[in-house]
Amino acid sequence: MSQQTSAEHAPADQAPRSAESATEVAALPGARLILASASPRRLALLQQIGIEPDALLPADVDETPRKAEAPRDLAKRLAREKLAEAEAAMRRAGSDAPTWLISADTVVAVGRRVLPKAELPDEAADCLRLLSGRQHRVYTAVCLLTPRGGRRERLVESRVRFKRLSGREIEGYLGSGEWRGKAGGYAIQGLASAFVVKLVGSYSAVVGLPLYETASLLEGEGFPVRARWGAMA
Repeated sequence: MSQQTSAEHAPADQAPRSAESATEVAALPGARLILASASPRRLALLQQIGIEPDALLPADVDETPRKAEAPRDLAKRLAREKLAEAEAAMRRAGSDAPTWLISADTVVAVGRRVLPKAELPDEAADCLRLLSGRQHRVYTAVCLLTPRGGRRERLVESRVRFKRLSGREIEGYLGSGEWRGKAGGYAIQGLASAFVVKLVGSYSAVVGLPLYETASLLEGEGFPVRARWGAMA
């Protein structure tokens, strides 16, 4: 995520436009901050600290871990690849407006084993059984492309311990559907918060975007992170 001295953002009650193609990106000559993600959680987190992206530019990358790739390295690589894909879309569109481009990726792991972003109930059930009664790690990488073409990144590691889950609890959670598309098969900001015994690190990073680190990256590059705070009071 990034910063600048003057940026016009959409009103807080107005959702940012989704720029899913180079043509749509070209139609955003005044864009100042673009989130390279389709994640509603990451958008909501940015909005939580008063940042309203001017556009969303989802980046589709292959998230398959490479052989012997450490979970932390996977998170960093995927965040970088998302940033590169979104940047390429901007270039194809011929957009030369001063822009901060933000990407992020979250990886949940037990030891060196990377848990999937569960799409099927069986996948989510396997994740929950593995996480039951033990500690796991959540790695979230955030990358920023600055208006001057610089690149900045941060990696945040958090440790989360789950209670021992009963079969009934797992079945109940599967029935909620909340797990779908979530790394590790759960959403800490939802019903699964009842499973968390302890969290060491960044709650927002576990949700999907480390807010302290993101704001610091943006401020360091001149983006007016606090410009709209007065209007939110």
